[in-house]
Amino acid sequence: MTVTTGQPPLGFVSLAPRRDATDRLALPNRRRTAAPLRRALPLLASDAAAALLCNLALGPEQRHPVLIAQLIACVVVLNAYAGLYRPSGPWTVLDELPALAARILVAWCAAAALFAALVPGHALDLGALLAGSGTQLLAACCCRAAVHGHRRRSARSRLSSALIVGTGPAGRRLAALFAHHPEYGLRPVGIVAPVRDEGPTPGAYDDTDTDADPLAPALPVLTTTEEIHRAVIQNGVQQAVFADGPAGTAGTDADRAPLVALFHEYGCATWFVGGGAGRGPMAQHVWGFTCRRVDPPTARRGIRVKRLLDIAVAGPVLVAISPVLLACALAVRFLDGPGVLFRQERVGQHGRPFTLLKFRTLRPADDHEAATRWSVANDRRMSPVGHILRRTSMDELPQIWNVLRGDMSLVGPRPERPFFVANFSKTHPGYAARHRMPVGITGLAQVNGLRGDTSIEDRSRFDNHYIDHWSLWQDVCIIIRTALSLVRPAGS
Repeated sequence: MTVTTGQPPLGFVSLAPRRDATDRLALPNRRRTAAPLRRALPLLASDAAAALLCNLALGPEQRHPVLIAQLIACVVVLNAYAGLYRPSGPWTVLDELPALAARILVAWCAAAALFAALVPGHALDLGALLAGSGTQLLAACCCRAAVHGHRRRSARSRLSSALIVGTGPAGRRLAALFAHHPEYGLRPVGIVAPVRDEGPTPGAYDDTDTDADPLAPALPVLTTTEEIHRAVIQNGVQQAVFADGPAGTAGTDADRAPLVALFHEYGCATWFVGGGAGRGPMAQHVWGFTCRRVDPPTARRGIRVKRLLDIAVAGPVLVAISPVLLACALAVRFLDGPGVLFRQERVGQHGRPFTLLKFRTLRPADDHEAATRWSVANDRRMSPVGHILRRTSMDELPQIWNVLRGDMSLVGPRPERPFFVANFSKTHPGYAARHRMPVGITGLAQVNGLRGDTSIEDRSRFDNHYIDHWSLWQDVCIIIRTALSLVRPAGS
């Protein structure tokens, strides 16, 4: 018998941002998660200890601190690059043996060559090279076996709460799998219905699902963001597992993106299991189902670098265009009357409101109309000066001050008014996920022609693609493309 929570029927997850006590949009607070270095430290210590133990295979004249330091550095770097320190399932030393052996041998060859150059007269012969690398490999396998064994025992005794995303047979099968295999360290506490615009999900988790695993535990079905929020807080959820592929009914990539972003905001580790989730000789698996971890796309270090780029570019640009700003301000003041700048509340990163600045291009409207009326090209309220400013995008120039203040970035999803953010978040599943990144003056959607009265679905898809594949070089390219497009007519 299936247990459900609350009155809402099983359908789609609403990802409209929640509102706080002041009725402002609020995205979920991100929980602090364990540092990756802390999780990797036992394996790092194992590899370092193995490098120290390889001294036993060397002669007295070859036991040099320089050689040991080089070995430790080379092995740690190569293993980190190969992903041998990442969080994983219940791997064994046999799974890691080929990768470990290859990297230890490469590290010994590199260290031996460098050692011969730095300490002449103490070069390693072939016998010492093979003996040293073999000893280190044996020691590394023993140390790693101890670490993996301890982790498996800890996983059985300290299960981590998890939510299963996907209401079809594969979702229930995953729930049953984790319930009956505690070595994976997960305890399912709920089923999340995927995002669907068409209504109830086919093959949903209900009593009529005869193909599902009969041993699957009865779990609550979560159909709204509020229910997910409550489950995460009450159960201390740390993992989200998506039943990947059509059989899991976890939805398409567009359906899953908002949920993935939501779980990342909560600080949950996110996994895709089944389908084409994992490939390659080191691919992880859960009871034969391939799986892969999906990490948050933008690290804090990247955000800091992005902020430095904003300051480095916006500061000099603001000084350089000050004559243009003065000319625009005078034109608006003397041809359209008082009120040079237009101030409006917009929604920024994580749902935080801020005041956006623009040169006024429309005749004044009351506050309600300004907050709820959609801007379109050739608006009858637009003045001749405003038409020129819109066509050349010069009405956006005061937003450079927003960038320097930290309200915005040069590149990012365009900010919108709270009224439209609330509406679009209900009708377009990926819209709320746009607020993971600082909003910007320009973005990937804008340089692809999606400005003004264009498809919200397309703009949301471009914005989420930009966030998921963010890089500093992509920001530079978008800035260049924006600068080149300023001579072309543009919408609002």
